Amino acid sequence: MSELPNCPECGSVYTYEDAAMYVCPECGHEWGQGEAASTDDEGGEKPVHDANGNALRDGDSVTVIKDLKVKGSSSVVKVGTKVKNIRLVGGDHDIDCKIDGFGPMKLKSEFVKKV
Repeated sequence: MSELPNCPECGSVYTYEDAAMYVCPECGHEWGQGEAASTDDEGGEKPVHDANGNALRDGDSVTVIKDLKVKGSSSVVKVGTKVKNIRLVGGDHDIDCKIDGFGPMKLKSEFVKKV
């Protein structure tokens, strides 16, 4: 039995084949068998997901779900802080943004949720 790829949109492992297509029963995404299943449609990079598993894209707005200490400062980014117009970048801290009152900074996607 062949190993089926995970869904490129939501990462679900419950994909199945339908003729020449793969189908995800959880999010309804369909893609061709010749397409790269582990890459995002835009940049060929792995998709970035928030703490709830929602796919994030450039320009989205997110909310911080945990108090985050700002490195090199005694300041804290509080729970519920809304961050607008994020930009996705590679690396450990995969969100580049500008937070009012703090300025530009990088966040990990595991500490935010999509608005």
